[in-house]
Amino acid sequence: MILYPAIDLKDGNCVRLFKGDMDQATVFSDDPAAQAAAFADAGCDWIHLVDLNGAFAGEPVNAAAVEAILARVRVPCQLGGGIRDMATIERWLEKGLARVILGTVAVENPALVREAATHFPGKIAVGIDARNGRVATKGWATETNVMVTDLAKSFEDAGVAAIIYTDIDRDGAMGGPNVEATAALAKAVNIPVIASGGVSKLSDLVALRDAAPMLNGAISGRALYDGAIDLSEALAALKVR
Repeated sequence: MILYPAIDLKDGNCVRLFKGDMDQATVFSDDPAAQAAAFADAGCDWIHLVDLNGAFAGEPVNAAAVEAILARVRVPCQLGGGIRDMATIERWLEKGLARVILGTVAVENPALVREAATHFPGKIAVGIDARNGRVATKGWATETNVMVTDLAKSFEDAGVAAIIYTDIDRDGAMGGPNVEATAALAKAVNIPVIASGGVSKLSDLVALRDAAPMLNGAISGRALYDGAIDLSEALAALKVR
């Protein structure tokens, strides 16, 4: 199982939010590229990037910080937040992103997801963010009546590379991931699932690993920055099934 260290970008800084609240942001670094390099040097195989401002604005806002990261590291990076048209998808892939994450448009314009997945095989992921099993969009500000599993299943024949599933109420709260819901989703679809939200200690990662053998990976942010999870220890643990 892959560990995806998270770099969430707000106003050019590396931050973590508490339960998706932009007003409850803790700044961990004012040099996201240096943070990305530290993760890469530690042996991480991927880096997970989120343009938080972009998710609310509906267009890229922290492009300079993302470009600096791409220029600094050679490990593949995936990015979500404010990517809502083909031109933006193509531009980011041309700049060196390994994978683009489509969230809001997966609900509002699923045809775009299908088109992008066809044009860029293996490079399109769907971000599904949820509260109580229902999908939220526009930087988690808008809650829908769409159920997580229903949305995920609708893309099973689209050729998307992965689903990033975030339990919003667990995100940044250090209370543990929603292992049951994540495992259920991973077992319900044939698309690789990446867990996000709530990972606070090594045992959380192990629980995810053991609950769903088909789980592709898990994203962790605050726990890595706070030192609650030792990165080297976590990378070693996740190599074992």
